[in-house]
Amino acid sequence: MNSSFNPQTEVLAECRALLPGWEGLTEDQVHFEPPKGFSSFTMVVRPRVPVDPPGVLYRRLAGKDNAILDGPAERAVFLALGAGGVAPRCLHVDERTRLEELYSGRTLQRGDLTDPDVLARIGVQLRRFHDLPPPPLPGRSFFELLHDKWGPQARSVLEEQRGRFPTHERRMCDELAPIHHPETRARVLKCLPDGPLGFCHNDTYHGNIFLTDAGDVRLLDFEFSCLNHRAFDFSNLFAETVTRHGLPDPPHFAIAAPEYTRAHVRAVVEAYLAAGPDGPDGVRHDEVDLLVEQTLSMIPLSDYMYAMAALPLAVEPIQSIRFIPYAHQRFARFRAAWEARFGAW
Repeated sequence: MNSSFNPQTEVLAECRALLPGWEGLTEDQVHFEPPKGFSSFTMVVRPRVPVDPPGVLYRRLAGKDNAILDGPAERAVFLALGAGGVAPRCLHVDERTRLEELYSGRTLQRGDLTDPDVLARIGVQLRRFHDLPPPPLPGRSFFELLHDKWGPQARSVLEEQRGRFPTHERRMCDELAPIHHPETRARVLKCLPDGPLGFCHNDTYHGNIFLTDAGDVRLLDFEFSCLNHRAFDFSNLFAETVTRHGLPDPPHFAIAAPEYTRAHVRAVVEAYLAAGPDGPDGVRHDEVDLLVEQTLSMIPLSDYMYAMAALPLAVEPIQSIRFIPYAHQRFARFRAAWEARFGAW
């Protein structure tokens, strides 16, 4: 993200130009939520005065070197999901910007993922997603694309730009060095369960799931949506529940022990399978057990994914966090889980 980018001023200027009902709005008439996003800049914009539409999710599309899908593929995915009632309605899209319908409600918090009712609703919505006819997608799987697209960026940060970091983070760069190696790619692919690949979301952590005021669950942020094993959409759901922010000592966060349990995973899986064509009566215990086991086996892949995603942000941050320590903790967790399952690294 360009350091000269002034979020509130520039976002509002674009919205005024693209939305006829927003002409004349001033910054003091608009509430801006803090920008977020690991691979793209997004911001919720809500006018405090009656206008149409009453709010938007602004998404900057230009310069997304860290996105898995290229621009045309992501656009096709988003429009297909919007037509299928899974993605928000698209209010405007061009090469630079997308404005999305803003649901009334809130994104999920970590604690929501212990609520059986919320977990069941997520399972139903993921079933709707997986059952949609996919748009044209890349022929390779998510983790193959991830390595090919993010690996060179990781190498650049860790080798060519490590001098930009303090001494203790340079030592972390040395320990992170294997993350982009072909051998690590092979280890990642070894973690994938048997079974067919399908159209998956691939970034289902709780911040990308919305709970409307009516109690419905909606999915957000589809730029990673491509072929993968469906279990990853269940395992990735719990990926960020382990991050603890606001700690007194640097780096002021930690990747802690998980609080979710097998029962939480099972609640999502059972609701997902019950929403299938055969309904609840067609759900078999062995099918539930298999998908739960596959989900648990893929949870470490979220650590690998977020470690890779964090590295480019260490030099172009869009959040106030030290991304080298974040990537270091995530990759260490992946390595530990891999060694516990397969033996010495």
